[in-house]
Amino acid sequence: MPRYLPVLVVQEASRQPGTDAELRDFEAELADYLSDFVAEFDQPRMVVYPEFYLCAASGTPEQRRVQLEAAAEPIDGLRHQHLSRIASNLSIWLLPGTVCERGDDGHLYNTAPVYSPEGERVAAYRKCFPWRPYEPFQPGNRFEVFDVPGIGRIGLAICYDIWFPEVVRQLAWLGADVIINQVATSTSDRAQELVLVQANAIFNQVFMVSVNSATPSGEGQSLIVDPEGHIRSQMPGATSGILTDVLNLDEVERVRTFGTAGLNRMWSQCRNEDPVLELPMYEGRIDPRKWNRER
Repeated sequence: MPRYLPVLVVQEASRQPGTDAELRDFEAELADYLSDFVAEFDQPRMVVYPEFYLCAASGTPEQRRVQLEAAAEPIDGLRHQHLSRIASNLSIWLLPGTVCERGDDGHLYNTAPVYSPEGERVAAYRKCFPWRPYEPFQPGNRFEVFDVPGIGRIGLAICYDIWFPEVVRQLAWLGADVIINQVATSTSDRAQELVLVQANAIFNQVFMVSVNSATPSGEGQSLIVDPEGHIRSQMPGATSGILTDVLNLDEVERVRTFGTAGLNRMWSQCRNEDPVLELPMYEGRIDPRKWNRER
């Protein structure tokens, strides 16, 4: 059976922090979006929103910090209960954009929750590389993947994370077929990010789904890239809009088996008898016996 993953990428500007009224409006708008796409799939859609979508903040770093402090909630707070209900009511995989989490340690985290069609929160990834000094967040300390049963494994990377190649490489090694990259880039470096999205797809032979905020929160240009680095679809600018696609995750296995462009098979590069390559920067190493995660 093919492993199809229907996705709906929503490029929208950030909205005010998730009060009850805001979250009710969010659910109504999302239901309208879904009603526009009449095709019925056995596999529920995965709906992805940008970074900070439900947690708008603006101004200087200090002004943003004050606004985010006011919007912060524990990961299991009232906002979680609303989002869980929305995912369950609409029978979707819901990635509602990152939220401002108040950790048990008192720190603020830029956290990407994921909800299943049953309303279960199956992941909550804390951004490991906040964009300093603009973002007042504590870095996360672990990578996060989750499974869509019978379909595949999904990895999470928030905005600036993809500028660090170790992030997507580790997610791919953990078995991710698709990397969801939720973004709120309002600066001129979105052009470079588009290159990085394609490069990360090529380096790791994974699908990349990068959803950016619409104006005025971001520069848009959301896109979906296949495991060989080809752009499948892309928003042409920064206005609000939606991308839809159905990803065949068997393409990951095809590319890794036969190589990018039928040539390059990086995951099959190492042999057991190859020397260990020391990585002093990481106090680690590339061990040929562990390079291929399927061995």
